[in-house]
Amino acid sequence: MDGTLDHTMIRVADLEESLEWYQTHLEYEEKDRYEGDGFTIVYLGPEDMHEDGAMLEITHNEGEVPELGDAWGHIAVRVPEGELEDYYQQLMDEGVEDYRDPESCGGDYAFVKDPDGHEVEIVQRDPDEGALWSLDHTMIRVEDADEALGFWTRKFEYDEVGRWEADTFANYFVEPRDAAPEAMSVELTYNYDGRSYDAGDAWGHLCIRVDDLAEDWEALLERDADDYRDPESNDNMYAFTKDQDGHEIELIERDLEADSLFPF
Repeated sequence: MDGTLDHTMIRVADLEESLEWYQTHLEYEEKDRYEGDGFTIVYLGPEDMHEDGAMLEITHNEGEVPELGDAWGHIAVRVPEGELEDYYQQLMDEGVEDYRDPESCGGDYAFVKDPDGHEVEIVQRDPDEGALWSLDHTMIRVEDADEALGFWTRKFEYDEVGRWEADTFANYFVEPRDAAPEAMSVELTYNYDGRSYDAGDAWGHLCIRVDDLAEDWEALLERDADDYRDPESNDNMYAFTKDQDGHEIELIERDLEADSLFPF
């Protein structure tokens, strides 16, 4: 199994407004687009993103206004070390909402929101570890840290590459073994108070790249992964499983050299 995180999908109410926001403020370019019956899917990412970098998939369903839940936390994007305040100020000058500035976050990171309220964290990284504004991680909230870590390490053979434990919560970072520095990771946030979460529908899924959809799907089922939407039900183009908290995870074979990134 390849295991590289291919993209994170979010749903938006106004496609053009969202595209303008990400293309203007994060300098993303449109990588591909699919027009379906009543919906549009657009892949976005930095112009010079690495082949193992993750894209942002924006989905717009006509006439729908997605509702944010709290089971998904945020995406995080990269800026060079030492330049957090400069880039945050740039966003403020461009009219982005002042949500959580660097000072309120100890000078280590910051947060803004897109037009639909999706939280976007800004983190500092070595410039050699991915293009400016490239996706660094996607954060999801989990109800049992041990189960969540077991899911990713057992089902997808991910490694735990970092953790931070506070008085009331803990963050765990997982990513594929031997992942490129430019690749996106998953942040698992566990709150100690035993709360439950509402998924909402504004966040869609994480997508993992696989070598062979049929074989890797069977391997996941042998590891007791949720048989949610199998390859056959999706014309053998992709499949979906779920983690222990119901976060959807797509599996897809991806030909990075193809004219279109969509398998359908």
